[in-house]
Amino acid sequence: MNTSLSFAKLVADGVYTVDTGFKRDCFDASYLILDEGEAAFIDVGTNYSAPRLIQTLVELGLTPAEVRYVILTHIHLDHAGGAGEMMRLCPNAQLIVHSRGVRHMIEPSALRLGAVAVYGEDAVHAAYGTLLPIDALRITEAGEGFEIPLGSRVLRCLDTPGHAKHHIAIWDAKSKGVFTGDTFGLSYREFDTEKGGYVMPTTTPIQFDPVALKDSVERIAALKPDCIFPTHFSRVDDIPKLKSLFLEQLEEMVSLAIGLKEDVQRRENLKKGLLDIYVKHLNEHGCRFTKDQIADFLEIDLELNAQGIEVWLDKLG
Repeated sequence: MNTSLSFAKLVADGVYTVDTGFKRDCFDASYLILDEGEAAFIDVGTNYSAPRLIQTLVELGLTPAEVRYVILTHIHLDHAGGAGEMMRLCPNAQLIVHSRGVRHMIEPSALRLGAVAVYGEDAVHAAYGTLLPIDALRITEAGEGFEIPLGSRVLRCLDTPGHAKHHIAIWDAKSKGVFTGDTFGLSYREFDTEKGGYVMPTTTPIQFDPVALKDSVERIAALKPDCIFPTHFSRVDDIPKLKSLFLEQLEEMVSLAIGLKEDVQRRENLKKGLLDIYVKHLNEHGCRFTKDQIADFLEIDLELNAQGIEVWLDKLG
């Protein structure tokens, strides 16, 4: 069945990775879960991703009316920008989102303005289009321990701050996997080696909290999952190894940041230092990219992570 799907791949029992097409191939994922004729999407990309998600349903013999839930790990626009459009297209779906994200789904103007402040008006319009509001009656708040029934499955939510205060992760006992959004970092398939997947923390503005992030990763790992499903990108295994790699880099990133707190060229030196951290670990991982290739590939991540760290440093006072 996998080979017939245009944008999706089966990655676990009833779980499909759908490439949303945002920015490039294999960058941004939506996950489609099917169980006993019921469907749920976890994260949905942008408005421009909706045709891919709907086409995947059709190719699997389903209709948008069979989508029971649209679940958001958090409300950053590469995860939630298309939520309003998907809710419009899926008339029977309920939106599941952290309580801190509800008001932004009902009225997304402030969310969009926040993105404009980071990326600029033209870039936001080109990347996300017009954000559609969602009827409050179709939104359900999810916090720690909230359970989502789907066919024979019960998806359980964890409150996982650190990347964002409005972040949840979703444990699926049937696949023994956790949908981690951005909490367990980024895992780009281009960095895969014979050692498996590589993972790196993301500190995207504006709510990076390294103490909370470490705790969230520890709690996810404590479930002893067989795999995680990060939004960037697709399934990765060997969670104990990934946890150690993640936490080691997080500690190095915090140490770098503290050392540069009063630096007059803080942004640029943060980016240089972050690159050195990633290059070191990628080399240890067996990645054959050169430093220049890594810098080019991670150009956007380096900028956003530096911005996120700076916001955190300024909050320290």
